[in-house]
Amino acid sequence: MGQPTPARSADWWRSGVIYQVYVRSFADGDGDGTGDLAGVRAKLPYLAALGVDALWFTPWYLSPMKDGGYDVADYRAVDPAFGTLAEAEKLIAEARELGIRTIVDIVPNHVSDQHPWFRAALAGGPERELFHFRPGRGPHGELPPNDWRSEFGGPAWTRLPDGDWYLHLFAPEQPDLNWEHPAVRQEHEDILRFWFERGVAGVRIDSAALLVKDPALPDFTEGVDPHPYVDRDELHDVYRSWRAVADEYGGIFVGEVWLPDTERFARYLRPDELHTAFNFSFMTCPWDADGLRAAIDTTLAEHAPVGAPATWVLCNHDVTRTVTRYGRADTGFDFATKTFGVPSDPALGTRRARAAALLSLALPGAVYVYQGEELGLPEADIPLDRIEDPMHARSGGVDPGRDGCRVPLPWAADEPYAGFGSRTEPWLPQPAGWGAYAADLQAADPGSMLALYRAAIRLRSVFGDGPLSWLPAPDGVLAFDRGGVAVVVNLSGESVSLPSYRRVLLSSVPLDSDGRLPSDAAVWLRRS
Repeated sequence: MGQPTPARSADWWRSGVIYQVYVRSFADGDGDGTGDLAGVRAKLPYLAALGVDALWFTPWYLSPMKDGGYDVADYRAVDPAFGTLAEAEKLIAEARELGIRTIVDIVPNHVSDQHPWFRAALAGGPERELFHFRPGRGPHGELPPNDWRSEFGGPAWTRLPDGDWYLHLFAPEQPDLNWEHPAVRQEHEDILRFWFERGVAGVRIDSAALLVKDPALPDFTEGVDPHPYVDRDELHDVYRSWRAVADEYGGIFVGEVWLPDTERFARYLRPDELHTAFNFSFMTCPWDADGLRAAIDTTLAEHAPVGAPATWVLCNHDVTRTVTRYGRADTGFDFATKTFGVPSDPALGTRRARAAALLSLALPGAVYVYQGEELGLPEADIPLDRIEDPMHARSGGVDPGRDGCRVPLPWAADEPYAGFGSRTEPWLPQPAGWGAYAADLQAADPGSMLALYRAAIRLRSVFGDGPLSWLPAPDGVLAFDRGGVAVVVNLSGESVSLPSYRRVLLSSVPLDSDGRLPSDAAVWLRRS
């Protein structure tokens, strides 16, 4: 444990396919309705057959689950709902035997209000210095210390019985840490070492641009730089120290960095900081040829100066599932505009999602696949009384929340609860007909979404590590060459002719009888 990855595969992360596991909804090994590590271990052969290089696990740590595990009470303990630390170690080792690495999720901006530090802080201990406690404004301290808003809606401050307020950029159960304090920095470096020693290959950093705050905690003024808590320069000292820890073990980082400024974004990817960061401009882009080409060009351009590989993501545990989003009139994604009742055409969305899969898997860099994406799962409508995501409550019931993309996976069409677990109803309800998406059915169907993903991941090595060169194409069509393989994605409303080629390697739908590529389809072509 804790040994560096062999040199021959040390750069796997530059072009790997990483599969995101939301443990609570992946597979239920003990039948209690909640996904667990036993369920993941049982499905490792499935993941190996899919062909992925690594698994990224959303937090499996001890947590009250007020925000799906992103409210961590103990980073060195696995939540009993998921299993034990010993079982996590077995999972890491068993996956590695199959050639699959493990990436764990670290949430450095905040902890759970049940974390020992915060509980001691509430008791008046010196741990208060590890958080942001402030007196309120107004004649009686009845107003929050500043005007900051929570990412989940409402004020970013909660008042305590003693009159003081504490900062939480997310839910009240997630108090923000004070990254000016050396104990906070030392604790997180120790946590990194703890998991690297247990054999993980990398760490995903949640809300990576939010850690450091202006010590004065001033009001937020639109357009005034630097921002009081987003992308502050002091953050880079934190990640340089983290990088030194990762380099001891041959580990890698992927940061969740939401920034519109491409130059500022690239700073996180300098050779002595993070290895990679999520590319959200591509993920949120509408199904539009010009928009997608611009997102691809911008992404590659911002990564080039620092020599970092791009990452390509179509969806994750926070955003509307690709099949549903691409079936809507507005095919982009924005947290601010999420609402109930947006109609979607599932057949159209599925067709576009198949084409998008071939597009993303053909681009230079690493690709992240969210669990169920390879099954073509749509967003599910969750009954109001079953929604758990705090985004829903904090929005006053306007935002449907993120539970619709977190519904437990269907594994076997004819088993109870579609094979997720056999004894107890899952923690989130599965929609009627969910078994039609089951992995066992798709594994037997050469035309299924699962078959497409398996084939694309298996064939992806044909692109090598060469650059992307755009090819001439009609309006509404993306065409490029990588390593002598042409990729054509038709986003127009009519079928299009293809460039000369020797043979079709893979297509999202069959070509027309005259060899043309239909609308909302993609194809990989061997050009020599």
